Amino acid sequence: MDRRTFIAGATASTLLVSPAVRAPQPVIHLKNRYQKGRSPWPICLDTATVRPASLREKVKIAAKAGFDAIEPWDDELADFEANGGNLKDLGKEIKDLGLFVPSVIGLWNALPPTAELFKNSLTDTRRRMRMAADIGSQHIQTIPNTVGDDYDQQWVARRYRELIELAKNDYNLQAALVFVKYFPLKTLGQAMAVALDANHPDAMVIPDTYHMHISEGGFEGLSLISGRSMAIFQFSDAPAAPAIDQLNDSHRVFPGDGILPLPKVLRDLKATGFEKCVSLELYNPEYWKQDLQQVAETGLRKTLAVIDEAGV
Repeated sequence: MDRRTFIAGATASTLLVSPAVRAPQPVIHLKNRYQKGRSPWPICLDTATVRPASLREKVKIAAKAGFDAIEPWDDELADFEANGGNLKDLGKEIKDLGLFVPSVIGLWNALPPTAELFKNSLTDTRRRMRMAADIGSQHIQTIPNTVGDDYDQQWVARRYRELIELAKNDYNLQAALVFVKYFPLKTLGQAMAVALDANHPDAMVIPDTYHMHISEGGFEGLSLISGRSMAIFQFSDAPAAPAIDQLNDSHRVFPGDGILPLPKVLRDLKATGFEKCVSLELYNPEYWKQDLQQVAETGLRKTLAVIDEAGV
């Protein structure tokens, strides 16, 4: 599968916010702060950051490092169950350790280009939604890996709307749409277009600083959308080399160790009114060779340093 090497809803009318009506930062005074007051957002650990560990080990690593939340992947939930684990019990363990699950990655192959393929995909989609619900997740990521190179935006939007309804009504989840350079739906703008055309109050997207960069969609569009239209914000940095067209997920680096304008990105994010998780998402095999507890702690420390620099 291509990317394996990879709460409140918004009305369609509020997904876009005109720059002309935005007040000086901050637009919204957030009710809570996290990380002993250093962050306006809970900080989450995407489990890919410490991939070699078992799922239960990842939970313990995140809690010990001081994260607020943890974001697992569907394959590790499936493996956990296959080995006799109970996801509802694990969800309770996560909560008892002071963490929560804002999102699960994700709904693979859930947006195929034909009615027959979509119908056939629903068995796996339901299984993944059920696992996410069992562990207590708030959102599930809808991954456009099978929309097709010449995808029909209206078709994808209608199918995404159906998934929003299915997730909400049957599993008490919110389905949010991701964009990935390696898939046909590559940029934040393309994902927002589908979310808008879904014409549903719970349509949401999941920005990722790394894919905003390598897709060459850029960062300026972030300031044009409402924070209510984002389910979670994936966070990492990118190195100066190799060239942008040669970068893949294995090149992700700790926030602050690369060239991305992350402090400005976070200031723009704050101005949107975004109140959910910033999730550290790394797939760097060099980090996987290191002490994974130290990797998690370093990642949190460097994320907070960028938040400090942003002055949010």
